[in-house]
Amino acid sequence: MAQRISGTPGTLGDQPERPPAAATAADTSADNPWPVSLLAHKMKAYIDRMSTVWVEGQIIELSDRANASYLTLHDTTEDISLPVQIWRNVRDRLDTRLTEGSRVVVQAKANYWLAKGRLTMQAYDVRAVGLGELLARLEQLKQMLGAEGLFDPAHKKPLPFLPSRIGLITGHDSDAMKDVLRNASLRWPAVAFEVRNAATQGTNAVPQVMAALEELDAHPDVDVIVIARGGGSLEDLLPFSNEALVRAVHAASTPVVSAIGHEADRPLLDDVADMRASTPTDAAKRIVPDVAEEQMGILQARASLNGALDRLLQSEARALADVRGRPVLAQPETMITGREQDVSTLRARSWQAQAGLVGRAAAEIEHLRTQVRSLSPLNTLARGYAVVQTEDGAAVRSHEQVDAGDRISIKLASGRLTAQVDDSSPDPQSRDLGDGPRQHTDDSTSKE
Repeated sequence: MAQRISGTPGTLGDQPERPPAAATAADTSADNPWPVSLLAHKMKAYIDRMSTVWVEGQIIELSDRANASYLTLHDTTEDISLPVQIWRNVRDRLDTRLTEGSRVVVQAKANYWLAKGRLTMQAYDVRAVGLGELLARLEQLKQMLGAEGLFDPAHKKPLPFLPSRIGLITGHDSDAMKDVLRNASLRWPAVAFEVRNAATQGTNAVPQVMAALEELDAHPDVDVIVIARGGGSLEDLLPFSNEALVRAVHAASTPVVSAIGHEADRPLLDDVADMRASTPTDAAKRIVPDVAEEQMGILQARASLNGALDRLLQSEARALADVRGRPVLAQPETMITGREQDVSTLRARSWQAQAGLVGRAAAEIEHLRTQVRSLSPLNTLARGYAVVQTEDGAAVRSHEQVDAGDRISIKLASGRLTAQVDDSSPDPQSRDLGDGPRQHTDDSTSKE
């Protein structure tokens, strides 16, 4: 802590001796601080050790004095500036006249002014960045970004047919904004916009456009983003060829439409965007459909559908008429009558075949009956023969089977007789047939 100064009023007391100054800034403390002069000299000594450097930027402020010119050099991508001083002898030998807005390359050395504690850049040479050099740098950047695949058509996202909300990044109250809003509303009156105003040229253009792009890309209702600006010089359109902005557009998840300048203007934003519009008006035509064309398309589609439906109905009606004209539908009873005739024919054939079978069977039965009758014993009896049986029913084949006085039964062709044997003797006139049964032969018939 600083010590009080003691002594009688009106007189300076004895001041205490100061301790030696700290060797480094890390050694300082509240009890042993550096004086301002020491810190300023150390800063100047440190800055003076810096070498001369070439730096590029844009002149945004310029003030000419008798002995020197003072300008502010602004970064082309970030909102950072440095003051630059150019002595008269250096200014007078420059080939290029310095103006505000010019893009320059300055050879300068940092200089720290002790009295005011101000850091400035002392310029020893200033060179304007020419158009050819700018084009060469842009071409080199384009080749590098293209090799990385940022311009590959496979990465481009399709635009929605009818976006629910359109994000628009453009200058405040600019003609480009008016063109996009007016033409889009004429094509589709219900179109909705989410507008973000940003600088479209100068040193603040890149950070403001990137901030607006990030905000709209995160908006849940924005389906497409349009970056629009009217025409201008190459220097005016340089922010839209900035590497950081090109990479931000490539990384965006929402489709981006580039509408910068006129047809001849081709900033790198046109190559990385998902769709390039030649003008802001062309962008309005590309992001929303024309309601009149869509209504006409609906009418044409409806007429085409009606015509196709009419043709289909007529074709089906003709086919139905052809089907109805067929005999099977014109006279459906034909199927029944035809089948009835077939049934009658088949029935007649069946009866005829059955009658034939029955007739043949009857004839065969009659034939068999005749055969059976011809072989029947009754047929033999009908010719006058008789069957003699004993009382126990055994057929008498020999006189030896009965004795005189036995009763016998005689079976005739019609009826039966009962008799008594008077005599049992062999018949000398009959042929001896042995012990077997007597056979019916033609000789016995003749004997009868």
